[in-house]
Amino acid sequence: MNPPPISNPTVALAAWRSRIHTILTNVLAWTGICAAGALASYNDHVRAGAPESYLNYFERWWVFHVPMMIFSAGLSLALTRWPALFDSKRRATLIYAGLLLLFLPGEWLFVAAVSLHNKGGGVTLHSAWQALLGMSKFDGFTEFAWMTGTFLTMVAMGNWRRAKARELAWQRSQTDNLNLRLALEQQRMLSLRAQLEPHFIFNALNAISALVRTGDKSVALTGISRLSDLLRYALSASLRDTVTIAEELQFVRDYLALQALRYGERLQIHIEGDDDVVQGGDCPPLLLQPLIENALRHDLDCHGGSSDIRLSFARSGKDVLINVSNPVSRHASPNPGMGLGLHNTRLRLKLSSAAASLHTELRADRFLVEIRMPLTVAD
Repeated sequence: MNPPPISNPTVALAAWRSRIHTILTNVLAWTGICAAGALASYNDHVRAGAPESYLNYFERWWVFHVPMMIFSAGLSLALTRWPALFDSKRRATLIYAGLLLLFLPGEWLFVAAVSLHNKGGGVTLHSAWQALLGMSKFDGFTEFAWMTGTFLTMVAMGNWRRAKARELAWQRSQTDNLNLRLALEQQRMLSLRAQLEPHFIFNALNAISALVRTGDKSVALTGISRLSDLLRYALSASLRDTVTIAEELQFVRDYLALQALRYGERLQIHIEGDDDVVQGGDCPPLLLQPLIENALRHDLDCHGGSSDIRLSFARSGKDVLINVSNPVSRHASPNPGMGLGLHNTRLRLKLSSAAASLHTELRADRFLVEIRMPLTVAD
C-alpha cells in the first residue's frame, strides 16, 4: 500500500496566507463601509441637534455588520476554492436561495439581539425572537439588500477574476505555442543550411575536378583560390538570417567566374534590373546561387553550345520579383544532380516570410524560376 502524499509545507503556508489575506481584505472593506455609514448617521444627528460620539455610531455600524463580514469572507473563500461553483446561473441562483433561507434569518436574529442589547435589555433567545418580530420592514429589507448586493458583487468579482485568469492562461498558451513554432522554424532553417552547405561544396568540388582533368594546373589553382573565397562567404553567410541582394549578386558573380574557368566562352549569362533599391533589399543567404547552378545543369551540361541564362530583377509594389531562366532542349540528356537546390530554396523562402513564394514553369522552350518576396531594406 502506497503511503499518503506529503503536502509541501511552503505551499500549505502560502495557502493559509492567501486565506488570511482574503479574510482581512473583506473585514477592511466592510470597516470602510461602516466608517462611511457611521459618518452619515453622525451628520444626520448633528443636524437634528442630538449628536453622539462618532465612535459610538461607528461601533454600532461595525457590530451590526459583523455577519456581513463573515458572509462576504466566506463567499470569497468559496469562490477562491471552488471558482467553477458559480459559473452556471442556475447553480448560482440555487446557492443564493439556500443562503437566503439559512443566512438571512440568522442575520435578522443577530441584528435584533444587538439592538436589544444596545437598549439595555437582557438578551435571551426568546427576547431576541420577540425583537425580531418587532423589526421594521425597512430594517429587514435593508439587511436583505445588503446580503443580495454582497452576493452579486462577490460572484461578479469572482467570475471576473476567473475570466481574467482564463484570458492570461490563453495568452500564455499562445505565447508558448509561438515560441515553440519559432524554435521549430529555427531548427528547420538550421537543418536546411546543414543540407545546403555540403550540397554547394560538393558541386563546387565537381567544378574543380573538371578543371583538374583538363590538365591545366594554373587554371585549376585559380579555381581552387576562387573556391576558397566562395566557401568563406558561404560559411559566414549561413550563420546570418539575412544578407543583402547586393552581397548575393557578388557571390553569384564570383561563382560564375569560377564556372567560367570550366566552361570558357560557352558561359553566357545576362543580369538586368539590379538597381540600387533592389540591391539594398535583404534576402535569405545563399538564395541565388542554387538557382544559377540549377540553370547551368539544365543548359551547359546538356549540350555543347553556348548558354543563354538570364537573371532579372523587377519591383512590383512592395515586392521584388527575381526570375532565372534557361533554355530547355527536349532531346538533351537530363542532369538531375542532387535535386536539393529548388526544394531548399522554396522551403527557406517560406521560413523567411509567409508572403514569399517560388514558382517554376516551362514557358515556350525555357525553364523559368520566379521568386516573389517582400522588398525590405536591411538595417
